[in-house]
Amino acid sequence: MSIPSSRRNGLALDALNFFLADVRDGLGPYLAIYLLAVHQWNAAQIGWVMTLAGLAGLVAQTPAGALVDGTVAKRAVVTVAALLVTGSCLVLPWTASFTAVAMTQALSAVAASAFAPAIAAISLGLMGPRAFTRRTGRNESFNHAGNAVAALLAGGLAFWLGPVAVFYLMAFMALASVLAVWQVDPAAIDHAQARGLDDPADQHRAQPSAIDVLLGNRPLLLLALCCALFHLANAAMLPLVSQKLSLQDLTLATPLTSACIIAAQLVMVPMAWLVGARADQWGRKPLLLAGFLILPVRGVLYTLSDDPYWLVAIQMLDGIGAGLFGALLPLMVKDLTQGTGHFNVSLGAVTTAFGLGAALSGSLAGTVVQWAGYSAGFLTLAGVAAVALLLLWLKMPETLQPATRVSPALLARAR
Repeated sequence: MSIPSSRRNGLALDALNFFLADVRDGLGPYLAIYLLAVHQWNAAQIGWVMTLAGLAGLVAQTPAGALVDGTVAKRAVVTVAALLVTGSCLVLPWTASFTAVAMTQALSAVAASAFAPAIAAISLGLMGPRAFTRRTGRNESFNHAGNAVAALLAGGLAFWLGPVAVFYLMAFMALASVLAVWQVDPAAIDHAQARGLDDPADQHRAQPSAIDVLLGNRPLLLLALCCALFHLANAAMLPLVSQKLSLQDLTLATPLTSACIIAAQLVMVPMAWLVGARADQWGRKPLLLAGFLILPVRGVLYTLSDDPYWLVAIQMLDGIGAGLFGALLPLMVKDLTQGTGHFNVSLGAVTTAFGLGAALSGSLAGTVVQWAGYSAGFLTLAGVAAVALLLLWLKMPETLQPATRVSPALLARAR
């Protein structure tokens, strides 16, 4: 019995999000472990490589969103990006040069910048704005499940084969994502809808420019600032934990880092599901505030003990913050740009903002650690997180419009 087209497209999106999970986020802490354990790089060198890669990726984010808005070849965009990431991973085991490592990571970051807007556009184009919340929650659930499985495999492979095995695992995941995206029926994607237009006829009418949408939308700019501060605080926390684990026992550093990732990702799955199931009823801001609240608490808790089991347990809290944030961001950008035709370039611009925070996070934390130790590094990141929380709470409006809020009674009837 053949599978209906809509069902097949949904399953293809599930597989795409699952296999792209590890690819979208980059090597991150695994690269830190590899460079520290195999090549004896210090925390500052590792931080600067991550910063340079992050800067390259963030410069590419907004153009990547504009590309996705303007092209009907969205599957090809994902394919080319995945192949570039694969090539970048396979080169790493053959070089220890700072320049070469930085260049490969920069290329990988530029390519990966296309994934988030492309997946959001394909999802919106296939499902439409009314079903986008649930689809986004499902996307993020499969994304986090994929990260958990990849981390489990990375931990096992690294234990038996060494840290270099992680590079080959990421290459495999990237190639599998290519197979998944080509299972999506291109004829089923409404490309006007994928840009955030309400009516396909609107694409032939005069629309506000992308610059006007980006710079004239105060809530969108405020959201971008909150996201930048969140990632300035968040991005370096797991790499710092990985480095602390490496200093205690090099042989267990990668498996324990995998345990940290798995613990967080398993929490992220229900958090993403919660967003998909309830964000149209409860609104976006209460859920996002909960995610932001966890981050400063987590930064302080890391300083209380160096015990590996304590560090892994605290990393589970990342699942709440990152799980809510990842699922809510596309929804809030859609809310703020609906009808403009610039959804993906706006998502790319906001991603650029938090990418800037993430890129600077590694160098900020690495420099503080180099001069004052790991506890000072974690407390610095916790302070930044507290500023982000206050800004979101006091200044950011609710983005869900009352007319689109779903009542519990209506949801119950829909089920």
